[in-house]
Amino acid sequence: MLKIRKIVCTAFMTVMFVSLTLATTNGVSHAEGGTITGAVTAPQPKHKKDCVVYIENVPGNWPPTAGVQINQKGLVFIPHVLPIVVNTTVEFLNHDNVLHNVFTPDKIADKFNLGTWPPGEIKTYTFKQTGVAILLCKVHSEMEGYTVVLQNPFFSLTDENGNYSIKDVPAGTYTLKVWNKKYGGKPQQIEVKSGQALQLNFELKK
Repeated sequence: MLKIRKIVCTAFMTVMFVSLTLATTNGVSHAEGGTITGAVTAPQPKHKKDCVVYIENVPGNWPPTAGVQINQKGLVFIPHVLPIVVNTTVEFLNHDNVLHNVFTPDKIADKFNLGTWPPGEIKTYTFKQTGVAILLCKVHSEMEGYTVVLQNPFFSLTDENGNYSIKDVPAGTYTLKVWNKKYGGKPQQIEVKSGQALQLNFELKK
């Protein structure tokens, strides 16, 4: 499950946005689906950013998210929050000039410990269960990140203003949820129709 290899270039690669290509599943083209947009508000404005708004369950077999990386630069995990589809393999980069040792205490990620590795190397881990895994570093206690592992690719990471957008959602009745590392939000029951645009907001509370 764990692999390691040398980086063959020094380009600084940061995944700030996950690009998803949605294939046709069960004979339904998702391009015919609906769009969900809205905003998230929080007791502290800084927590409007990096919320994950997602549909809890969408029938179908969804492929893993491709080409996903988490960088370590300036003793920070970049991105701070990474939403992915279950069974996705994430590459962990080290662009600092120090050793790092990424691990998680969470069972959904087998409490993995990638061990210590120097700059210029990559380690990987495949997330095989849905849920949230906090990312920590045994060398630098101030480092903290999150991987949010979801059943399907219909999710969005909010921007600094709390805005989100989920496109090409298949028609159906669903539960729309929001995740935030500090606050909670009330789930919403929604009905998506082909070609329809929905606007739904979330208010985070303690």
